[in-house]
Amino acid sequence: MSRRRPRTSRSRSPRRGLRMPAWTATLAWKSAVFITVMCCVLAALLGVLVHTAVTRQTVGHAREKALARLTAVTASYEAGEALPPRSGLDPPGLPAPLRALAVSGKRGTMVADHLGQPTMWAAAPADGRALATRTDYSQSARTIKGLDRAIIGSSLLAIGATLLAGAFAVTRVTRRLHQTARVARRIGAGDLDARVNDPRTADPSRPQDEVAIVAGALDTMASTLQRKLQTEQRFTADVAHELRTPLTGLSAAAELLAPGRPSELVQDRVRAMRALTEDLLEISRLDARTELVDLDVHELAPLAERVVSASGTATEVRVAGDGPPVRVETDKRRLERVLGNLISNAHRHGRPPVVLTVDGPVVTVRDHGEGFPDYLTAAGPQRFRTEGGSKGHGLGLTIAAGQAGVMGAELVFENAPDGGAVARLTLPEYVRLDEEPPGTGAGT
Repeated sequence: MSRRRPRTSRSRSPRRGLRMPAWTATLAWKSAVFITVMCCVLAALLGVLVHTAVTRQTVGHAREKALARLTAVTASYEAGEALPPRSGLDPPGLPAPLRALAVSGKRGTMVADHLGQPTMWAAAPADGRALATRTDYSQSARTIKGLDRAIIGSSLLAIGATLLAGAFAVTRVTRRLHQTARVARRIGAGDLDARVNDPRTADPSRPQDEVAIVAGALDTMASTLQRKLQTEQRFTADVAHELRTPLTGLSAAAELLAPGRPSELVQDRVRAMRALTEDLLEISRLDARTELVDLDVHELAPLAERVVSASGTATEVRVAGDGPPVRVETDKRRLERVLGNLISNAHRHGRPPVVLTVDGPVVTVRDHGEGFPDYLTAAGPQRFRTEGGSKGHGLGLTIAAGQAGVMGAELVFENAPDGGAVARLTLPEYVRLDEEPPGTGAGT
């Protein structure tokens, strides 16, 4: 009796912080943020410098004017004459710091509000008291405020103009990068004729930027890869075609051998060689993308049962659900080829029981062996790759994956949690239109 492994408690993962939207990771967004920050920093720096310089100049003029008036007031006080207006000893409204400075025996000026108006005060010592005078500072204050508003407005206009110009320049670069990425994805999907064809790479006399260099490198890589793959495809097709003629003669000669164990071994190896040759031819046609699809509507469950019966294997067939039969739009010959390869691979490399399940438009073939290798579940089947000894999948799963792609189906390879390999084929389900007669059958 097998023991179950005790379940281990999983600690809750910490909550993730607030995730930024995906568009914030784009180059355009990052460039816009960088340009905006730099413009703001530059505008703030220039604004502070201009504000400081103009304020120092304005305050300096007002201070000189106030000190000149204070000199005249001091002369009048020392001569015993009447003091001018807005002057006096310890006048009301005189800021306390300036009064203390004058009482201590020093002259000074200070800007403060007096009766709600900006005022420039000037004070000097006089017999232990503060002799002070005041001048209107409203015009200077308005000049500084107007300057600050002009600095802010011009900074905003400069930031906006810089953003527009930067967005235009960055958009041109990102558009070319997106085009290069689209071509790279097309090449990855198998379209080896795709090229970026950047105009800067076509004319060597034109200066090339980094994007043009990347585009040219991608085009060169695609051309080299296309030539190599075409060479391999021609080699595979030529080898398969050349093997056909001697194998046909060898097969005929094997049939003439005297009955016995040696004759059976020779005939078995000849059949294996012919099957391998046909697989190579099929692989070459799939690689060349010259296959034509003959789509039709078929009931999936009966078709899968016929494939299992024709395979001659002990494969259990399960049909999930009790609803109406599911019909799919597919190529019958290719579907039979795919299911046959999956069933054959399950019996050859797995362990019984092998179960084929039809659940809607999904067909699953599962065995109870060691499962698929990690490289196969991660990157799909790779022709003739083995994992040591006799473990491997040859061309069967490669052909199955290629034929599934031609039909427009999705073939996924994974391992069951409790052991065993699982191949899941998802077909496009056929949906009957409202105006279609209800009695229309499969294969119509």
